[in-house]
Order: sequence, then structure tokens, then C-alpha cells
Amino acid sequence: MLNVKQDKPLSHEMLRIVTATHHDPFEVLGRHPLVASATAAADTLVRVYLPGARTATLLINEQHHALKRIEGTDFFEWFGLAKMLPQHYLVQWYDRHNVMHTEFDPYTFAPQLGDIDMHLFAEGQHWNIYQHLGAHPRTVDGIEGVLFATWAPNAERISIVGDFNDWDGRHHPMRVRGGSGLWEVFIPGVKAGALYKFEIRNRATGAVFLKTDPYGQAFELRPLTGSIVKAPSDYEWQDGDWLNKRAHWDWQSSPLSVYEMHLGSWRRGWVGEFMNYRELAHQVVDYIKPLGFTHIEIMPVSEHPLDDSWGYQTTGYYAPTSRFGTPDDFRYFVDYLHLHNIGIILDWVPAHFPKDAHALARFDGSALYEHEDPRLGEHRDWGTLIYNYGRNEVRNFLLANALFWLKEYHLDGLRVDAVASMLHLDYSREPGEWIPNIHGGNENLEAMTFLQKLNEVCHGQHPGALVIAEESTAWPQVTRPTWVGGLGFSMKWNMGWM
Repeated sequence: MLNVKQDKPLSHEMLRIVTATHHDPFEVLGRHPLVASATAAADTLVRVYLPGARTATLLINEQHHALKRIEGTDFFEWFGLAKMLPQHYLVQWYDRHNVMHTEFDPYTFAPQLGDIDMHLFAEGQHWNIYQHLGAHPRTVDGIEGVLFATWAPNAERISIVGDFNDWDGRHHPMRVRGGSGLWEVFIPGVKAGALYKFEIRNRATGAVFLKTDPYGQAFELRPLTGSIVKAPSDYEWQDGDWLNKRAHWDWQSSPLSVYEMHLGSWRRGWVGEFMNYRELAHQVVDYIKPLGFTHIEIMPVSEHPLDDSWGYQTTGYYAPTSRFGTPDDFRYFVDYLHLHNIGIILDWVPAHFPKDAHALARFDGSALYEHEDPRLGEHRDWGTLIYNYGRNEVRNFLLANALFWLKEYHLDGLRVDAVASMLHLDYSREPGEWIPNIHGGNENLEAMTFLQKLNEVCHGQHPGALVIAEESTAWPQVTRPTWVGGLGFSMKWNMGWM
């Protein structure tokens, strides 16, 4: 309960809202019971923070109740009886341009991330975490909106900014869930199609920066980098027969011929424009089918910043690139090839990621997804960063991503890029430029464990799906089962064909 007579601590907490440094805005904003006598005229306080607001009222049973501005601030308060307030109330306010806004108060909603979800994520074993982190339209207590959630344990404050709040980080600060490093807020009224980013303030330095969503499932067309809220797909798959056949496929004794292609350069439109996934589907089938190929392997289609690349520097792991259309357009691409008995293998890049400031690099102002020490965390040849496979949440991000492509897009396999660089701590490094493992060797033990787990979960959950290693050295037992000490891959890419 709040005690309105104790102004000093309350003022300190409110100042943290004003300076955008509060880790739990629910302590200050929303509805709060008051310490008061039984005969008091008010037993409840409602407080909202509305930067730029001229006036504000509560709408209760279609009646306006004035919210009183705290002089010299953008805080507005109402004191009244709890029995007057619905569980979730509307706030109506006018901004400096005299535009009216009517919205439910986000700071009346209970936490949405479940304890089991947070526990599994902390253990690195939540295979559907992409259904919880990111941005997900949902209905809470009968009210439609979007749940935003991300992992950033070294943030002091995170806000959601987007085209629904003028990209102003003062409007929708998130709350951290204990010591999990997970942040969340449910914002009523936001709909699929909204643009958003995370505005993050680092705890140690106070630096403030914008980041796209690591779990974002759609992004703006480059060079723009905003994440897009996506509703669950209603695409109606037609490839059930193919998937059933694949689950019982004995690939080791069946013909297998793979055509490798890069969608961006394989074929263009009449004036050099990128083709849509749906157009590509028909042209790929017409070209591939007469040649007798059983599968295609597509170079990375996950979102990436540069057109003049093959897509190996991924910035959006959970989104097909918008260059070629929408996520459902890519579903059609896969579906159409399956209907013509052509399988699809995705080139997948868990070995490294780019340094682009808007994406994963130093996501919360610290080396979060990567290693702090460049001897472990940087590929100097490629100018990219190396994942920290020893961190549970990072492994979970990657493992769930592999399953995401197999489950949500019905892909038939993954060709895992740059496996050799993952396995060798001294890969392309001179003496003194790398750090030995705990046994003094050059094997990346954490990457080995990651790859074994990758193969176990992919093969266990998607029978018949292939996981192929692009491994350019003589590492032993790449395709041997994990229970005998192997890495567990289905097969190894034949580098001699390059």
C-alpha cells in the first residue's frame, strides 16, 4: 500500500519515472490502495504519466472523472473509492496538438510471463520461447493488445517505442521479472502491423540506445530496421502428405540430390527487382523438377541488412527477409515446393552474428549474446561476433530458432554454417589470439555441447528432418550419434563440391 503522507520516497520513485530509470513502473503507475481510515473519502489512488498531455480524465461507466495534474509534472492522479473502479479503466487525454487519445492503462495488468516459462528459459530448455518473447497479440481479461517481452539482464530500464507512441520511451516502460533478466509489458490497443523497437538504458553506463527485437518475426524493408508486430499466421498448409512421408523417410537408402541457390541472385524481375517468394516458388519448381533434384538448399533467408551479400550476417533470426515478401509468402514457397515433391534445406547461421548497432551486438549495453573477450567473442576474418554457447539463454535462443524454422515453416532440414569455426577455439587465430579450454585444448567444449543438443532436439521433434554440418576440418565423429560421443549430425557437407 502507498502512504500518501510519506512524500519523500514516493517523490524519489516518481523521479525515476521522469528520468526513465525505473525498473518497475508498476510500483508508481496504475492503481494503488491507500493507507487510510475506514471513513476516508478515498481508498484508492490512480496515477498515470502522460508526457505532453494537456488534460486527462478517467472514463468510468462512460462518466468522466478528472485526473489532477501534479503541478509542474506530467503526472496525473485520481483519488477515489476502489468500488468505483473497474478492473481495467480507460484513460482519455489530449496531447499538445489537441489530439484525443483513449486507452486502457497498461499498468493495471498482471504479469503475463509464466513461472514455468521463465524457469525453462533460464535452464536453456524452452523450445517454444519464441511464442513468449518478442511481440505477440493476445487478449488479456477481455482486452486486446500486444505482449512485449525481451531478455536484457544488464538493462536499468527498457521501454517499448513505436509508431503508436511517437517513438517516445517515456510512454511505455517495461518491468523486469525478478532476477530472470526478462522484461515485459502488455500494451492494450496495439495491433498487428505496428512498428516497434526496444529503447534500452544500460545499468552500468546509463547509455540509451534502440534495438530491434531478437525474437521479432517480421521487419521493415531495408534500410529501415523496425520490428513489426505479427499476428499468428492463418496460412492453410497443404503439405500434410509430404510431412507424413518425410517422417518415415529412410534418407540413407534413398536418392538425394540437392541444388544450392541464393534467392536474391538466382533470378530477378524484368527491371532487376527482387521477386516475391510466391513468384520464385513457381519458377524454382519449373526449373528444378526437370533436372531431377530432390531438394533445394537456400542460402540464409533470415533477415539481414545488406543486399550485396548471401545473407550470412543475420540480424533477424526469427523472420524471413522482407526483401521477397511476407512470412506467409515464404510459407507458400515451402508449401508449393512440397506439393511438387521437392524438399527445402535452410542454410542456418548459429556460428556468428554481425556488429550492426541495431541488432544483437551488445544488446543491453554488455556482451550479452557474445563473449566480452575478443579472443573468444570475435571473428576477425569476417568482422562478426561469436555466440556465447555457455550461456543458457543464448543456447535457448539458437535451439528454439532451429526448431522454429522446422516447425513454423515446415522446412526439411538445416545446413549448419561454419561448424569448424564453432568447434575450434583457435580457428583462424595465431598463438596468443585465443584462449584454451579448461583442459588446455583448442576444442570449444561449449559449442560441442550445443551442437549435440541441437541434433538431439531437431531429430527428436522432427523425424526425417536433416541437420547437415558444413565442417571443413577433420573433426571426428561429426555424424556419429551423441550417445557414443559424436556430434549427431545427419551428414557432413562435401566441401569438395564448392
